[in-house]
Amino acid sequence: MLKTCKTALAVIFLMATPAAAEVELSFYMGVQSVDDSTVSGAMPDGTAVNRKFSWKANPLENPYYYGARATWWTASNIGFGIEGTHAKAYASNADMTATKTSRFELSDGHNIITANVLKRWPDAFGGTKFTPYVGAGLGLAIPHVDIQTTGAAGAHTFGYETTGIAARGIAGMKYSLNEKWALFGEYQITWSDNDITVDPAAGGTASKLRTELVTHAVNFGISYSF
Repeated sequence: MLKTCKTALAVIFLMATPAAAEVELSFYMGVQSVDDSTVSGAMPDGTAVNRKFSWKANPLENPYYYGARATWWTASNIGFGIEGTHAKAYASNADMTATKTSRFELSDGHNIITANVLKRWPDAFGGTKFTPYVGAGLGLAIPHVDIQTTGAAGAHTFGYETTGIAARGIAGMKYSLNEKWALFGEYQITWSDNDITVDPAAGGTASKLRTELVTHAVNFGISYSF
């Protein structure tokens, strides 16, 4: 499935590049949340997990929530591009107790990388500086997994993993400051299917945990076009 997704991303870019008329680079921060989700599988010690986690996002705490995208706009105001979002997800204290962990987080990024298709309407408000836009993207979830198990056989999972496919939806409004610079605000939703590997203590066997994560964010940012 991941191979198919990567092939689809390559096809989108090959199709988009020849038609590009304008490049727009966008950078944003914002306020992000994570829906509760069911985590299932097992820990390295064999303990079965099938529990609804209450996730926290902590978007305004270091490492901060942020994102960036590059969009190639065509003359028909259809855009093709790539976007990366550094979201976060922290398990609650109750969830960590239930899974015998002292850390359980995707905190140096529940990173969502997608290839996007967007549509904008520069004349929607009669030639004003406001331009509404919508978009959607498909790609991969590449979180930094930080799970510390407790007890005598404790082990630390700490590193980036490609955990599954991801998708995003975007709806926003841009305000042009001049021909090159603009401010924007938008709502984003992301979904990802995550198959996480949990490392064992020395001599043990790794285990798998699976969950689907949905994030919501209100973003504010600046863009530069050339």
